[in-house]
Amino acid sequence: MCGIVAIYSYHNDAPPVDRDELRKIRDYMRLRGPDGKGEWYTENMRVGLGHRRLAIIDLSDNAAQPMTSEDGKLVISFNGEIYNYQALRQDLKKKGYQFRTHSDTEVLLHLYLEKGESMVHDLRGMFVFVIWDERKQGMFLVRDHFGIKPLYYTDNGKGIRIASQVKALLAGGQIKQDLEPAGQVGFFLWGYLPEPYTLYRSIHALPAGTSLWIDQQGNKRFTKFFSISKEIQQTFSSMQESHWQQDDLREALIDSVQHHLVADVPVGFFLSSGLDSTALTALATEMISDLHTVTLGFREYQGTEKDEVPLAESVAHHYGTNHQTEWIKKEEFAEELPHLLKAMDQPTIDGVNSYFVSKVTAATGLKVAVSGIGGDELFGGYPSFRQIPKIVRQLRPLARLSPVGKLARLVSAPLVKRMTSPKYAGVFEYGGTYGGAYFLRRSLFMPWELPQLLEKETCKEGLEKLQTMNRLQETTANIKNDHLKVSALELEWYMRNQLLRDADWASMAHSLEIRVPLVDINLFRTVISAIASHHLLNKKDMALTPKKSLPRNILHRKKTGFSIPVQDWLLGSNNAEKHTAARGLRGWSQKVYMAAVKKDLT
Repeated sequence: MCGIVAIYSYHNDAPPVDRDELRKIRDYMRLRGPDGKGEWYTENMRVGLGHRRLAIIDLSDNAAQPMTSEDGKLVISFNGEIYNYQALRQDLKKKGYQFRTHSDTEVLLHLYLEKGESMVHDLRGMFVFVIWDERKQGMFLVRDHFGIKPLYYTDNGKGIRIASQVKALLAGGQIKQDLEPAGQVGFFLWGYLPEPYTLYRSIHALPAGTSLWIDQQGNKRFTKFFSISKEIQQTFSSMQESHWQQDDLREALIDSVQHHLVADVPVGFFLSSGLDSTALTALATEMISDLHTVTLGFREYQGTEKDEVPLAESVAHHYGTNHQTEWIKKEEFAEELPHLLKAMDQPTIDGVNSYFVSKVTAATGLKVAVSGIGGDELFGGYPSFRQIPKIVRQLRPLARLSPVGKLARLVSAPLVKRMTSPKYAGVFEYGGTYGGAYFLRRSLFMPWELPQLLEKETCKEGLEKLQTMNRLQETTANIKNDHLKVSALELEWYMRNQLLRDADWASMAHSLEIRVPLVDINLFRTVISAIASHHLLNKKDMALTPKKSLPRNILHRKKTGFSIPVQDWLLGSNNAEKHTAARGLRGWSQKVYMAAVKKDLT
């Protein structure tokens, strides 16, 4: 994995690119790419590209970035992995393209030359990249289908700055740091910042599945080349009855795992006791004889039902992996907390587990690790897949009586607040729609609680910009299947904005690349096609695909979810809120927010 930066001074009045600024942005991301660094500028200094490299494919200096085409007319800075680059390379060679490296970066350059902006439809992987096109005098930006890798930009009307991290852009010293109300409000609503917003007014995320073309007048053209919701809708409208077999899912999973193992360095696996990581590990042992697996344990959980270590170690023994278990305790968390908060690129209530498992995995010498992120969202592993349709069916008649629901909330909120979760006051207001029921399920704070946390005007502006309910409804609009409505919500909101983003910053803090075979465009299309043809796949179907079956105690274990003792570590035994996980995270969110806003890392 890598860190990329680009500065384009497109306006005539804009100053030329400042080399010092570009280097500050680039080198803030040194942990994303400790293996090398590079920079490139146009002769007139209107464009600059920078790169920090974590060498995974083609470890030679020939694959260093920024990389130019043979004629010097195209230059690229790329972060990610193109898992089908070898097949693309062969196709391009047949068309006469010559290659100087064995990297996927050079494949992207030639593919752009061959197909232009439509190249995005050929890519399978996790990727963001910036290409400067000297011939067209413009810049092309792309972010992968699911948003596995982040990309941020800021445009002051005279020039645009682009980087892999928000904090890296700030490190350049040229960006206003006025807070964005939508980012602040979004964080307290969800525990993460919903894209495209960040904590700052001037910085935005390039949305997932989107490309951006910027011309020499500064005109920006966004193109949405992939949408989870629209893909589901289109699949349902075109799908006919099919003869689905279990082997179809096995082939799709094997194919994804094989592609995610492509590397010129060893690839390890995060191993918990859940079905996602154990199934991926089992499938990978069919391809790799000496598979490395790592399990993270918490001393506070040792010997309790929350301790995943014994089951994970039994799986490792069952499949003969080269396994390591690493333990974390409260003292280590306290010592590491300032570093964790500094590494956290945007405020989030999650990511602690990813941070520590990445830390211990990197310490083993691995540069790449595979995670089971995406399995619950795709195969219906969360309680939300059962609870949300049930709530909606029961409360749908009240959805047409929105004022009544709001009145019920206003009357009941003070009483509910004293007795139980504030969310119960909003059941009648939100529970009758999929978007509203999902919001009740996943939200951290309710909208009427925000004035206790933020200024009134900040709350008002933030809520107006976010349009949360409208956006949630858009996510499920025209999706006919209940399972896939919830899946779309979990994929587009929780997974994209929290799990994937947290996996990125937490792993990059330790110069480790995380790969996610269950977040794969081909696998996604296979699964939704099966569901569209009336074959509802679940986690058990996925877990039954390895040739050597998972241990029975794993297959039949009740889902518990991966938990961490953050509320115990942070809030202490005397704090009344400690006893409720949700409230514990609410307390953690306020600490994270203050650390981000006040730059207080203690």
